Amino acid sequence: MSVLSPDKANLEGEVDVLVVGGGGCGLTAALSANEAGADVLVLERDSSALGTTAMSTGLIPGAGSRFQREKGIEDSADLFTADLLHKTKDQTDHDIAAHMSSVSGPTVEWLVDSCGVPLSLVDSFDYPGHTKRRMHGTPNRTGSELMGALHDAMARNSLDVVLEAPVTDLFADDSGRVHGVRITRPDGTIEDLGCKALILACCGFAGSNEMLQKYIPEIVEAEFFGHPGNKGDAIRWGRDLGAAVGDIHAYQGHGGLAYGQGVPILWAHIMEGGFQVNAGGKRFSNEAKGYSEQAVEIVAQPDHFAWSIYDERCHEVMKEFDDYRDALKANCVRKAETFDELSKLTKLPDVLHDTITEVEVMTRGEKSDSFGRDFTGHPVLKAPYYAVKVSAALFHTQGGLIVDNSGRVKREDGSLLPNLFAGGGAARGISGPSCWGYMAGNGLLTATAFGWLSGTAAAKTVR
Repeated sequence: MSVLSPDKANLEGEVDVLVVGGGGCGLTAALSANEAGADVLVLERDSSALGTTAMSTGLIPGAGSRFQREKGIEDSADLFTADLLHKTKDQTDHDIAAHMSSVSGPTVEWLVDSCGVPLSLVDSFDYPGHTKRRMHGTPNRTGSELMGALHDAMARNSLDVVLEAPVTDLFADDSGRVHGVRITRPDGTIEDLGCKALILACCGFAGSNEMLQKYIPEIVEAEFFGHPGNKGDAIRWGRDLGAAVGDIHAYQGHGGLAYGQGVPILWAHIMEGGFQVNAGGKRFSNEAKGYSEQAVEIVAQPDHFAWSIYDERCHEVMKEFDDYRDALKANCVRKAETFDELSKLTKLPDVLHDTITEVEVMTRGEKSDSFGRDFTGHPVLKAPYYAVKVSAALFHTQGGLIVDNSGRVKREDGSLLPNLFAGGGAARGISGPSCWGYMAGNGLLTATAFGWLSGTAAAKTVR
């Protein structure tokens, strides 16, 4: 992976806008560039274009969307920005956070109106950090469904995604202007393709153990649950071109991957009053802070696992999501009518009874939680109980190339590279410097919003 001089290229053709990566960011970038009048092509390293997006629940926050208004929810970009700054302890870029908040609602509506993505508001429960119900998802709440809708839009617009076309090198001159890319096919065939603007939509570096060891060693022991193509290519190319990098230690973890099954367990069970215990049957953290930071807490437990405990009411809420229905089909979920049966099914010690009783007391407001969690506001958990053994997971990194409001990549001195754009995991996100700043939907918001913005901006740059 390197940046080569343009005189080493043997360009076989040229397009206006070239997109590297066929995930959610790449396809939205291609659709918006085409909408703005550019000739566009997407290059995808795999045999199918799905990306990290397909592995997600496909949820996108949209503050002030018409779908919120239809449900009587009053929200605004300012409220969303305040939530982001609070969750990140005021350590995210204020301008980008405010900009992403302001375009979040319009992005959701553009996806529906221009791309035909069937999004609707998720109004059945709250997500950690969001003070309003602003998450939008497809009917079955899956990223694969979202990707399917984007591929349909690509087909309607006769836009091509070239598969099995991994980009190995960029061609750029001394000014930092990119002239094209080199593709090395699986059979070793080399192809050089020119472009007037390049959009890096090839995600972050969660799949690179070398970069994880260097930047985020705390999460190396977690299970990687992301696209294997997340090797940090965009960051390496950007750095070679003099680009600035920010929040490189940030990532999205998850404290609820069904143990040995690779199925995410929806965090609604925590937000609705459920909790987690370790192998000793004891709680070990404030689970409601967020599922991202909970991953580190689980990694620190004996044998790196936990049990999620909840009840029938939480179970019914989660059945809205396809991932949870997959967990049920995979027999990951245990159901128990009594304390004793729950202990036998989970093989947890009797101290689990004391933990459940203590949670009941805290839910009634009769005792404060030593970890700082507020259990009040929800009914006391009652039989039948449900339990899922879970492991910690790393979904994707949140740090990357620093970009402006249109997705154009910045140099260390703040100036802009001539024709290089980035979005999604390739760009610095809005989650601050660590795992604790991540709020649900941050990743897909920066993927789809920066995809939309960078596609439009790249097309204007070409013109």
